[in-house]
Amino acid sequence: MTSLIQTIQLIANPTKFLDKSAAKYGDTFTMRVLGINSPPVVFFGHPQAISECFAISAQKLDFKKATHVFKPLFGANSIVLQEGQQHNRQRSLLMPPFHGDRMKSYGDTIYSITQDVTKNWRPGQIISMQHVMPDITLQIILQVVFGISPGARYEKLKQLLSALLDDITTPWYSSLFFFPPLQQDLGAWSPWGNYLKRKQDIDNLVYAQISERRLQQDDSLTDILSLLMSARDEDGQAMSDEELKDQLISLLLLGYETTAGVLQWLFYLIHAHPHVKEKIIEELKNSKEPDPTKLPYLSAVCQETMRLHPIALICTPRMTKETVEISGVEYATGTVLVPCIHLAHHRSETYIEPEKFNPNRFLNQKYSPTEYLPFGGGYRGCVGSAFSMYELKLVMAAILSQFELELVERRPVKPMRRGITIVPSSGVPMKIKQITSSCGAGILARP
Repeated sequence: MTSLIQTIQLIANPTKFLDKSAAKYGDTFTMRVLGINSPPVVFFGHPQAISECFAISAQKLDFKKATHVFKPLFGANSIVLQEGQQHNRQRSLLMPPFHGDRMKSYGDTIYSITQDVTKNWRPGQIISMQHVMPDITLQIILQVVFGISPGARYEKLKQLLSALLDDITTPWYSSLFFFPPLQQDLGAWSPWGNYLKRKQDIDNLVYAQISERRLQQDDSLTDILSLLMSARDEDGQAMSDEELKDQLISLLLLGYETTAGVLQWLFYLIHAHPHVKEKIIEELKNSKEPDPTKLPYLSAVCQETMRLHPIALICTPRMTKETVEISGVEYATGTVLVPCIHLAHHRSETYIEPEKFNPNRFLNQKYSPTEYLPFGGGYRGCVGSAFSMYELKLVMAAILSQFELELVERRPVKPMRRGITIVPSSGVPMKIKQITSSCGAGILARP
């Protein structure tokens, strides 16, 4: 019964669950939060313990058993579920499109999508960041990652994905993934049967896109799907259609709602702290740097937002195959180890006044990779971290340079779980005060 209660508490309000546990037990504590008959799950918040977790040889860990709840979402071939050589292979194939000049080539698309979504905004209008930001980030993924141009397939996939992800974010629907006994396919009218049908519809559209792209054989295409299709491992092998589909779905699920959630927090926090907003606007106006993603204060604001409200609360869980030692404590075979990003980011020993929003801390100090790790770390860190940061800053710069906004509600918001992300409880309704399209005209020369 304890494991069931703890699982429900974690699903219902994960930040409250983690904060209360850390306050009671300290940097390291053990819970049973993987459903009924859960193995012991150990959360680590101390940077040294997290470092030791990352240093454990992959041969001593089982990632599939610890991440099995994601299999119905991501697919069996997802990099999230791979281990050893297969994980290294997929990582080496996935990394290049998300870094360097290739990544920057997506700037035009990100900027154009943001402009298109906001083109009808008018003074006095009230818009919800909970609706606007997922629209922007989903379109970015469909065009930049999937390489789908607006049209029938684009609109169908957008509609199916939006509807499914809206449902997955509800506590009831998401609980299906934590409790396998609920995963009974009793036809389209049953919860699990309904999910499988909708997921298959999405998979079919993705397979159609892959098939069409294979027939095109156009080397000039730069979307991530095209780059992944042309990539070869050290044995000269390409990804299969099923591998490609699962990687695309994983990139979508890990990069759509998550990035949209951070953008909601960004708009809430900078408008709840007017001096921060004014400083960003000033930087956008006066900088001679043509690429807004390189502006130091804008970068610090994004970093501080992801410290306070990280994209994910935890790093990839890992189950021990043999006894391991962390910070002088031995953990038996079958223990699930969880380096906890949320706990690491809220340690008063690392961050002065950790609950306070203070971007200046990232201008004045550098933090170690286990003190600040919004995208995880070690050999399981997020492959799309650089792209996500680039996207965040570019969307922010594009909107703040063209519109003056204000919060509709002045009340402080609380973190609320929405699927695999933590978002502001209010939905962040904002009023458009005025259009300031000349603001930052120099900085918005397309990157």
